[in-house]
Amino acid sequence: MRPVALTLRGTEEGNRNFCLFISLTEFFLDIMGLLSMDQSSLLVVAALFGMHHFAEGGCSGRCCQGTDFTCFTTDWRMDRVYGMCYCDERCVKTKDCCFDYPTECPAQPCVVSEWSHWSGCAQPCLPSFRVRRRSVLRLPQNSGQACPRLEEQAGCMEYQDRQGQFCIQTQGAAFITTMEYSKGRTHDLYGAQMDAGFCMEFKMESLTPHCTVENRPNTRWMQYLREGYTVCVACQPPAMSNHSRGCQGDGNLAERDELLHWQAVGSPRCRGTWRKVQKLQHCSCPQVHSFIFI
Repeated sequence: MRPVALTLRGTEEGNRNFCLFISLTEFFLDIMGLLSMDQSSLLVVAALFGMHHFAEGGCSGRCCQGTDFTCFTTDWRMDRVYGMCYCDERCVKTKDCCFDYPTECPAQPCVVSEWSHWSGCAQPCLPSFRVRRRSVLRLPQNSGQACPRLEEQAGCMEYQDRQGQFCIQTQGAAFITTMEYSKGRTHDLYGAQMDAGFCMEFKMESLTPHCTVENRPNTRWMQYLREGYTVCVACQPPAMSNHSRGCQGDGNLAERDELLHWQAVGSPRCRGTWRKVQKLQHCSCPQVHSFIFI
């Protein structure tokens, strides 16, 4: 916020200039009574030219960043008050910009680069996250649109350690993510056709409140997890173990009334329980209720 004295100065300047104009007019009228018609006309023209020159201001060449109390002039403001006006970015909020601020200092939004490629998982053999970033090419100017998020994270899991050895699969809760993550998983690194795997249907029994409030770009799929709904979860390579032909926590060998645990990859606080319904060759649930073991 600008100091009060500066904020109200535009109105005070306008009143003072108006009073000065009245005084000068009275003075001119007195003088004109003593001059001829031609001399009086010349005097009026000269006075008006002088006042126009005094009032010349505006934001041409005066665009300033941020809050700058020295970035002012005397001219008409955007609220149609004549007096002190500003040409800094702050004037948009304090409503004391000069009338030509929008044209002389047009808003320029922040410009960012394209997203980088996704990084590898932060930790191998464990549910983790990957990162992608972008950089600022041009900062916003003249109250232009602010820069968007420069970093995004998404859940992931790598099935080989840093030495290239396959991870040892352990029993425990199922780790799931959106079915979108499985797109393109048709061939392995050597170009061979991958196993299509199988699908498990579960009835969602419980979940934590954190699932429904997730609103990050790569975690919004968690909002569709609901108690009582039937969900489909695909078990495909590389999550599928070559030895057991199953995925961690898939519940394939569990009893139908057995309560099983799951956790969303990308948000450790989003987790819950479900019960096995059946095993299928292919998943047939709606897209928002289709997931994949990871």
